[in-house]
Amino acid sequence: MDEYLNNFKKKKKSFNKVKISLNKKNINKLITKFMIAIIFFLISIIFTNYSDKNLLLYKEYVFTESLPFTKIKGWYEDLFGEVLPTQDNSQTVFNGNLVYKDISEYYDGEKLLVSKNTLVNNITSGVVVFSGEKDNYGNTVIIQGIDGVDIWYGNLENVSVSLYDYIEANTVIGETKDEYLYLVIKKDNDFIKYEDYQS
Repeated sequence: MDEYLNNFKKKKKSFNKVKISLNKKNINKLITKFMIAIIFFLISIIFTNYSDKNLLLYKEYVFTESLPFTKIKGWYEDLFGEVLPTQDNSQTVFNGNLVYKDISEYYDGEKLLVSKNTLVNNITSGVVVFSGEKDNYGNTVIIQGIDGVDIWYGNLENVSVSLYDYIEANTVIGETKDEYLYLVIKKDNDFIKYEDYQS
């Protein structure tokens, strides 16, 4: 019995050492990423203070252009990895295209006839950039995809995502309020039909 207890204590000590070294490794990564953010911030300040023309260019871009969060996130993760270690417990409920009975034009997008209270999954991975009421669309979730396409899902209830969540493709984002789903697919101020986007 004593031998068993001694082996258990040795294993526990070695496990704690591994745990501490992992924490130091994560802290070092976090510090590195924080320093990169500070450098980027300082370069931005230097750029805008260099001339009035640069300041006007910077203001025009910041106030008029939509920042492609998902492209920046993809680029950043390719170079440096995850910002913070995460544990993703979400699971994909189903894969594939949205299932609908009929599709017709509706304002800037399309209206899909589906079964009542149909679960709606997002088409592509991306960041939730809007969640709330929109005129003519009801409760709407807008996801900016990694391909730079904004996809609006309207007429939803029981929304399971929050603003600025990063979600993978085919994750359930909510369910339809009735038998209609309003879908708007927009890239660079051009509206794309759902069937064209899928092909």
